[in-house]
Amino acid sequence: MLDVVDRSPLPPGGDTSSAVSVRNLHIRFGDRASEFTALQDVSVEIPAGSLVTMLGPSGCGKSTLLRAVADLVHVSDGSISVLGQPPRKAREGRDFAFVFQEATLLPWRSAIDNVRLPMEVGKRDSGVTYADPERLLAMVGLKGREKALPHELSGGQRQRVAIARALVTRPRILLMDEPFGALDEITRDKLNEELLRLWQETGTTILFVTHSIPEAVFLGQYVLMLASHPGRVKEFMKIDLPHPRSLPMRDTVEFIRITAHLRALLEEC
Repeated sequence: MLDVVDRSPLPPGGDTSSAVSVRNLHIRFGDRASEFTALQDVSVEIPAGSLVTMLGPSGCGKSTLLRAVADLVHVSDGSISVLGQPPRKAREGRDFAFVFQEATLLPWRSAIDNVRLPMEVGKRDSGVTYADPERLLAMVGLKGREKALPHELSGGQRQRVAIARALVTRPRILLMDEPFGALDEITRDKLNEELLRLWQETGTTILFVTHSIPEAVFLGQYVLMLASHPGRVKEFMKIDLPHPRSLPMRDTVEFIRITAHLRALLEEC
């Protein structure tokens, strides 16, 4: 196993059973005259080491919740705890990393240099250790492509570089906002399998936003379903499918039963 996760003890008083704890969360935008409630009374516990996928209709607040965990959105009421501490401290300590829908690589830097970028910017503590960028690229299937520039890589390969870059700081938590949404189906399937393998090898807690029900079921140990207007928890469902998972599992009766249940929930949302 490639040890890319910081496995040092949690901060004093931290809850070792939950990587993320959201309690009675409200997020509102705008002023009183034009106030919009994006999330209302959201409470959920994300188990440490789990892979949780998030589903819900457009506008239900999936990305807003992810950004609140990442300390990118102001919390109106309620609280969020990330590894037993406020999101701001988790961000400053680089306890999590974010992967967006677009790879957002620097076009003038090679794949290996894009992965190295977090090692060169931001907080520089002498005690901080990083994962080996070359080993990370090999782990995401890009061995031999270290010197390639972004325009020389396919969309799927660029996302692999983005994932490797996110892992270089050895984060405890990986936040992923529809990272495969713009990819073709075959590439998306391959990256789904790749992500499951990375999750099992690294032990990182992953919170993954998607609009695809089959993707949510295939990847998730749990599925968090949000309803809209305003965004709120509809269901937090454990996915009782065995590991390791492979694509043929999607044709099984149990997989189809779970996706049908979630599709019915989504219609209610």
